[in-house]
Amino acid sequence: MLRITVTDAPREQRWILQGRLSGPWVAQLKSNWEKSHGQSGDRSCVVDVSNVTFVDLEGERVLAAMIKDGAHFIATGVYTKHILETLQKRRHRWIRKFIGCS
Repeated sequence: MLRITVTDAPREQRWILQGRLSGPWVAQLKSNWEKSHGQSGDRSCVVDVSNVTFVDLEGERVLAAMIKDGAHFIATGVYTKHILETLQKRRHRWIRKFIGCS
């Protein structure tokens, strides 16, 4: 199960994810992200994954898309920090390889 809480403030949209980012909950997060993030305007998006206990491959793909869309993450556990660091490194390698940036 995954609990998704979105709060809107004038300068920030905050997402709090709790539970397992796997199975049908991945599609739910992706759908919510595409709907709500598109309406966030110029506000920054902060995603708190401190209480996420598991992320499957499809969940990683959604997190990678959120990173690409400019989301900033809060992670306190070793597991979630590792996943986010790995996704960031993959993104930077892809950018350097295909776009030619350093």
